[in-house]
Amino acid sequence: MKTAIFFFATLLMANMAMAKPLPISQQQAPGYYRMMLGDWQITAVSDGTVKIHLDKLLTNISTEKLITQMAKEVMTPLAETSINTFIINTGQQIILVDTGAGALMGDAGGHLVTNLREAGFPPESIDMVLLTHIHGDHSGGVQSKGLPAFPNATVYVDQNDVDWWLNPANSSKVEESQRHTFAESELSMRPVIAAGKLKTFHAPTEIVPGITALPAAGHTPGSVIYRVSNNGENMIFWGDIIHAKAVQMPEPTVAIHFDVDQKKAIATREKVLEDAAKSGDWVAAAHIAFPGIGHIKKAENRGYRWVPVNYSAKATR
Repeated sequence: MKTAIFFFATLLMANMAMAKPLPISQQQAPGYYRMMLGDWQITAVSDGTVKIHLDKLLTNISTEKLITQMAKEVMTPLAETSINTFIINTGQQIILVDTGAGALMGDAGGHLVTNLREAGFPPESIDMVLLTHIHGDHSGGVQSKGLPAFPNATVYVDQNDVDWWLNPANSSKVEESQRHTFAESELSMRPVIAAGKLKTFHAPTEIVPGITALPAAGHTPGSVIYRVSNNGENMIFWGDIIHAKAVQMPEPTVAIHFDVDQKKAIATREKVLEDAAKSGDWVAAAHIAFPGIGHIKKAENRGYRWVPVNYSAKATR
């Protein structure tokens, strides 16, 4: 008996020594997360992540302080940033908030459609698209190969952003680093316009019962926040109020070169953060680590802090 056990143990060890190492996959699980807001279901859907050099993009902060703030969250100024979108399922309509980057950012973005399908929302199922603003990582995915990416959806955006980004004469009014946005906006929005699928508005206005667009100009002239209310619960979808949580939460006066009007963007951010902290509303954020859902709280000393949604294995809280 002992001889047999020794034989099989020796054979097993020999096989293990000869075995090839298992491949290491870089593929994450499908990027979606669900929760309820009253009777409506909210699904965060990832378009991917992108690495950005915050030391080259943020303003009103020294490099030394930026490094210190990022280190508090075990990060560096070269930060990997989430590109989050959100589905609102009212039971009657499927509404997508922002569309990610599409093909504009290479492999960094463009994963929205795949993750939507995994979450049970093929492009044809989307009834409405609500854009917080026209920027490549929010509106780039609204088209695919020159056609609307969501063929049955009406696309909503504030008229001020259409007037700004689809008029190349405005390119001289922005920093050089932003001028590519005009060509990207034409590429993204023109197929939607040609298909008769674009509907513009002037915030503040009610889009549908329970969803209101609120003005949040500064980052772009037509940036908006969508406030969604159902059965006594509220969530604000705030687009680019925050780009760097580790820095702009404690220091809301820190701006970014992507802002068309940095001064106005700072004033908007300060108001939005103050209101969110007072109201206790849920926040759905485009560029806070996936799923980008949480609450805003006043910090003990100054500024604000982010409290992410507590993970639940079920789509409830």
